[in-house]
Amino acid sequence: MFAVHLVSFFFSKLKEDPTKKVDRFLYAMRLHDDQLNDISARFQDEMKKGLSAKSNAAAAVKMLPTHVRSTPDGSEKGQFLVLDLGGSKFKVLQVKVREDVGIRKGDVQTEEKTYPIPKELLTGRGTELFEHVAESLKDFLHEKNISLEKKHPLAFTFSFPCEQSALDQGLLLNWTKNYRAWGLLGKDVVQVLRKAIDNTGGTDVDVLAMVNDTVATMMTCGFDDSYCEVGLIIGTGTNACYMEEMRHVDLVEGDEGRMCVNTEWGAFGDDGALNDYITEFDRDIDSASKNPGKQIFEKMVSGLYLGELVRLVVLKMAKLGLLFEGHVSDALRTKGSITTAHVAAMEEYKNGLKNTRDLLVDLHLNPSPMTASLFSMSAP
Repeated sequence: MFAVHLVSFFFSKLKEDPTKKVDRFLYAMRLHDDQLNDISARFQDEMKKGLSAKSNAAAAVKMLPTHVRSTPDGSEKGQFLVLDLGGSKFKVLQVKVREDVGIRKGDVQTEEKTYPIPKELLTGRGTELFEHVAESLKDFLHEKNISLEKKHPLAFTFSFPCEQSALDQGLLLNWTKNYRAWGLLGKDVVQVLRKAIDNTGGTDVDVLAMVNDTVATMMTCGFDDSYCEVGLIIGTGTNACYMEEMRHVDLVEGDEGRMCVNTEWGAFGDDGALNDYITEFDRDIDSASKNPGKQIFEKMVSGLYLGELVRLVVLKMAKLGLLFEGHVSDALRTKGSITTAHVAAMEEYKNGLKNTRDLLVDLHLNPSPMTASLFSMSAP
């Protein structure tokens, strides 16, 4: 009787609809509510470790104090310069808060320019990276005809883990994403920036604060919504911050008031806390990265890695004969041939299938309607 059921099961699988085969393969990578609740509980445990002075040194999620002690209350005004460094782009901005006549309370006006970062600077000498930042600032001031007759207050958004003992000080703990500039670990990046600006000349600025990009996000949103007390980034990398009661922040003296904490949750899982949720594709991404064993959670969800994750999944399905009748093109075997931008295009409501077909053509794969539909199922 068992043999009959076994044979029946075998032939049912042979005749199974291709869509069901793909769906069954992907099902193992879907997280259910109980699993998500388990991950949430593990993350809360990691947060507590990071907040405690006794366990912070060994904690993967560092819960770094930012020395930002309040959110905007709407009374702020002035004109400021901002440098935003840390993702795939570098920006210089001029921000005007309630400067012009007739502007509503809480309104902000900005002018900005995005500057490319040469790839060699990402892995070269750190001081050269900051010299590029200073040169870009100088270019922005001249292009926007911003007066140099007065000293301009400047805020520095820096999207990497830093240990801060003051708002205008930050010791670089480690690089993340695709940054590996050398010579800056353990250095105060605010001082490095100030020196680069002084050496470049042609600018007169006062670097008043350095904040993480999550903190900048929270503060910006908080200017319009006083209830906003969380900042979240899901871009090239991922991170979050939130306002915490001082009595829970062991790394800073004092129990009164509150302080914004930069979680640095991209490192969640670096201590093995997510090992039973990591797939073979996550392991491949990690082993091929510039920082194996680090930023595990970030590698599982963020934009820098998402396209490559999809490529690895599709490649595995093709090798198993679930896609493209088992055909694997050289393009599909090539690292980086599917980007996060491609994934977003495949997910578009109206043009998703067309975009998928175009990508399949570029990858030298069979772009039949059925194949395009199955391929798009592989995108998150």
